[in-house]
Amino acid sequence: MFDYGEAFSRNLGWLTPQEQQRLRGARVAVAGMGGVGGVHVQGLARLGVGALNLSDFDSFEIANFNRQAGAAMSTIGQPKVEVMRSFALDVNPETKVRVFPNGLDENNLVDYLDGVDLLIDAIDFFANGLRPALYRAARERGIPVVCSAPLGAGASLICFKPDGMSFDDYFGFACCDDITMAVRFMVGMSPRLPQRHYLAYPEIVDFVKHRVPSLGMACQFAAGMAVTATMKLLLQRGGVKAAPHTEQFDAYLGRFYRCWRPGGYRNPLQKLAERIVISQLKLDRS
Repeated sequence: MFDYGEAFSRNLGWLTPQEQQRLRGARVAVAGMGGVGGVHVQGLARLGVGALNLSDFDSFEIANFNRQAGAAMSTIGQPKVEVMRSFALDVNPETKVRVFPNGLDENNLVDYLDGVDLLIDAIDFFANGLRPALYRAARERGIPVVCSAPLGAGASLICFKPDGMSFDDYFGFACCDDITMAVRFMVGMSPRLPQRHYLAYPEIVDFVKHRVPSLGMACQFAAGMAVTATMKLLLQRGGVKAAPHTEQFDAYLGRFYRCWRPGGYRNPLQKLAERIVISQLKLDRS
């Protein structure tokens, strides 16, 4: 027989019993069940978060095997959101899970964020048409947003608080084409771009075809950063710096970076980083 107290008793010490109960009563939305989203769900489930809103329209395929939490021979062709719902319920049968199997659009964001305490952005790297609307909807409802991106053999983290710098002011997607949005998203998540120093096969990267490499261990790092920030925000302890602050750990280089970019995409250092990405990936901006 399942017992919540016993299942998450090993969290205690790092958490107080009262804090564990607060996590039990929290609802976290995870947008996207792909590379990082599924690992986020695993981390949240093992943390004992009591309610989840999960969204994704896609199903698992063999190309997901190197990094996605729910991808296996047994789940090929199965909806990602259903596989991860089953995982969460297998860990904690008491979890209140809402699923959005058709993904997100501007018509269902209100429903998706209903009753949510915190949002984790794990939608596709190139889903930048939807991303600003998702962040605006969260900000309007006073919901903090956590985003952690797998980069090389590490991960980066950025958080947006309802009373802090907005997504639009930091990333500056307005009136941008798809490639510019992708470049700004990468640079915004990784202002120092440490992973560029060991990109071994740049020819495989294709922003036009929406193809970027991603390693499984980087997704694990990303989930660790995102779920830790989620825990701190939900429990209101430990302090979490929000945009324009970012953090990045690169295990390949063995280095940790903290960046502060006032002005976001307008910052001269961000503009320089954009030019570096465009040059390294030989993106045609003519």
